[in-house]
Amino acid sequence: MAAFGWLTTRRRSATARSVLAGEAAAEAARKTSVADDDAALLTGTSALAPEEPVFPVAGDDRAAAFFDLDNTVMQGASIFHFGRGLYKRKFFERRELTRFAWQQLWFRLAGVEDPEHMQDARDSALSIVKGHRVSELMSIGEEIYDEYMAERIWPGTRALAQAHLDAGQRVWLVTAAPVETATIIARRLGLTGALGTVAESVDGVYTGRLVGEPLHGPAKAEAVRALASAEDLDLERCAAYSDSHNDIPMLSLVGHPYAINPDAKLRKHARARDWRLRDYRTGRKAAKVGIPAAAGVGALAGGTAAAVALHRRRR
Repeated sequence: MAAFGWLTTRRRSATARSVLAGEAAAEAARKTSVADDDAALLTGTSALAPEEPVFPVAGDDRAAAFFDLDNTVMQGASIFHFGRGLYKRKFFERRELTRFAWQQLWFRLAGVEDPEHMQDARDSALSIVKGHRVSELMSIGEEIYDEYMAERIWPGTRALAQAHLDAGQRVWLVTAAPVETATIIARRLGLTGALGTVAESVDGVYTGRLVGEPLHGPAKAEAVRALASAEDLDLERCAAYSDSHNDIPMLSLVGHPYAINPDAKLRKHARARDWRLRDYRTGRKAAKVGIPAAAGVGALAGGTAAAVALHRRRR
């Protein structure tokens, strides 16, 4: 696969890189679909408010559901959990884990895509896997899911996904996490597949480059649009679920948008448009940050105030 250079950021709904990332994610998701007829049923029930119509509609095979991953399906950042697992296996040093954790914390606190910071975070993650085989990371990812991720799945969101599966609909994760990590999580949850950030590989070895850009914000919407076209889905009959205002482009694509554990901006946006809301958090203030409580890195706690102050100065 050829490498693609970075394009100048434009203030519009989807840059050329967003389209490229979305199409690459859709293609990867279709190739790695993990659903089969014998997938185990998930536990949990979904209680809908009495005034809401029956949803999802059973037997509607042109409808599907798209779920954001971090803080929507899983508590915390999946890529950070994955990083913890790689650190445990001595893929990198502790200072790199601290730096990686700080980047995740900044992103959750700031809630904006600072191009310089995003590129630094991207380069940090890609440098870790460069030169490793895709199959190696997939195998390790299975272990990391059991160690750090399985117990962090929100039961309420899992039940919502199961409701779509029980209705005979396809369910996809849509995340900025690597598509390999997202695919493992989707398969473990019995979902159809995953749309994620596609890292370039040649002969099964990571090159340290991305195809397009991280699957974030507008790129997620482009991925959903591309997959819907390829799978003959009617987006007006589809549902999307997310906790972040960054996913408003994706949520706005579908006829049934849900705000799950929403941040303040998404909550306000959802209420203004009468979108459905679900909140499964117990400690709402802590959940807004979105960093795993058991991160195990002292720099996280000490750096919170500094991150907030820096963000305010840059505004």
